[in-house]
Amino acid sequence: MITQKKIQQKLIDYLKHSGMTQTELAHRLGVSSGTVSHYVIGDKMPELDTLANLCAIIDADANDILCVDEYKKN
Repeated sequence: MITQKKIQQKLIDYLKHSGMTQTELAHRLGVSSGTVSHYVIGDKMPELDTLANLCAIIDADANDILCVDEYKKN
């Protein structure tokens, strides 16, 4: 089952791998650092357009972040 916790962990992993700070990501996304912090701690999920831009910025696969392959296996 896809959970917000799994999506949150994928986002954290990709962000760490990118070497970018939350502040840098926020600046590039045009949102506040607090907003990115909410994404990382799992309080909020980005809007779809924001998620698409986030994936492009940190070179992440949206399907992987959203655990699509895991869903297909089940």
